[in-house]
Amino acid sequence: MNAKMEKVENNVVKFEITVEAEKFNEAVEKAYKKNKTKYNIPGFRKGKAPLSIIKQYYGEGVFYEDAVNFCCDDTYPVALEENNIKPVDYPQIDVVEIGSGKDFVYTAKVTVTPEVELGQYEGVEVKKVEYPVTDEDIENELKSTQEKNARIETKEEDGIVENGNIAVIDFKGFVDGVAFEGGEGTDYSLEIGSGAFIDNFEDQLVGLKKGETKEVEVTFPEEYGKEELNGKKATFTVTIKEIKIKELPEIDDEFVKEVSEFDTLDELKKDIRTKKEESDNARAKAEYEDHVVDAVCDNAKVDIPEIMVKNETDQMIKELETKLKYQGLDLESYYKFTNSSEEKVRDYMKETAEKRVKTRLVIEKIATVVDVKPTEEELLEKATEAAKQYGTKDIEKMAKLLLDAQRPMLEQDLTNGKVIDLLVNSSKAID
Repeated sequence: MNAKMEKVENNVVKFEITVEAEKFNEAVEKAYKKNKTKYNIPGFRKGKAPLSIIKQYYGEGVFYEDAVNFCCDDTYPVALEENNIKPVDYPQIDVVEIGSGKDFVYTAKVTVTPEVELGQYEGVEVKKVEYPVTDEDIENELKSTQEKNARIETKEEDGIVENGNIAVIDFKGFVDGVAFEGGEGTDYSLEIGSGAFIDNFEDQLVGLKKGETKEVEVTFPEEYGKEELNGKKATFTVTIKEIKIKELPEIDDEFVKEVSEFDTLDELKKDIRTKKEESDNARAKAEYEDHVVDAVCDNAKVDIPEIMVKNETDQMIKELETKLKYQGLDLESYYKFTNSSEEKVRDYMKETAEKRVKTRLVIEKIATVVDVKPTEEELLEKATEAAKQYGTKDIEKMAKLLLDAQRPMLEQDLTNGKVIDLLVNSSKAID
């Protein structure tokens, strides 16, 4: 085999690969053995006709298609490895010369991983990220717990809807006198003042009694999300079926004993503060890391091939599909509910896909420059952590299986983590 490579355009290379006549004839023989049972030749049992006879009946090139595939499968990967080329797509194969007794010559044109020109990646200045826990945060958490433990009671028959009440309603919406899809509900519990419904819908129910009906007029937001409703005026016929009162328990030591493992309000507040600080510190750390990586990527230059963006968008669509399955939905339902389409979602995802590809390429480049690699001990530790999630008794055996099966992925995760740690540790946090 002989392979010549040339760069035909940015991020695209072209190989001209020559396969010796002897090797090509072997590929034809292999194709013959694979397909000979498909041919019925007079005077021969099915599958027993010699190669030369089948050629006489069906032509010289009867087995060339499979022979070409065999040759490409054997030689194209070798050409990539010899020239240290990492393709990001399938190659475009074109036959240059083919025939009995001749060398087989073909070209393979393929898009390759782009070169990354790094800018400053050590010592980048990034705005400090902090989320200090305030007394208000603690009070909000307590109020949330209070809301969850509220008692709901039915209001007296002659009572009226007030702010903070829960109104059980039937409603039906109309735009230009025509009912619209999704604008109808029965026995819907609406907390007045929650802002759950558009415009001043809830305010217009204040003062109504059980059994009363009112025409509520509202205007949909311009960016409501449904083209047929964006910015439109609508009328809802609303009937009050029931009025309920939410009774909140007093936040004191007795309340704390009922809803937690603590005995006093001070103990609960201290616990809330500790957990909130841990959560907010983790959030600040993650956001700071993202900002550092973003800054490093902004300093780098790379011309990303369109196929890489498409492949990344394909992956994001698959991730969306997986998330939707957990909610009992599929993509078609999602497109319908959001008044969207696959094309619109792909357009929306494109910028994020480009960012993800660039980030991955930049981190890989830095890992090569600084020669960051995980040790065997680190790989085994990572595999052991993953093995524990399977709930198996023999964690050591499972870890070894995962290390064998997922070594490249584990190496990539650990390498990326090391690079990000390097970037963060060398960065400068500024106010």
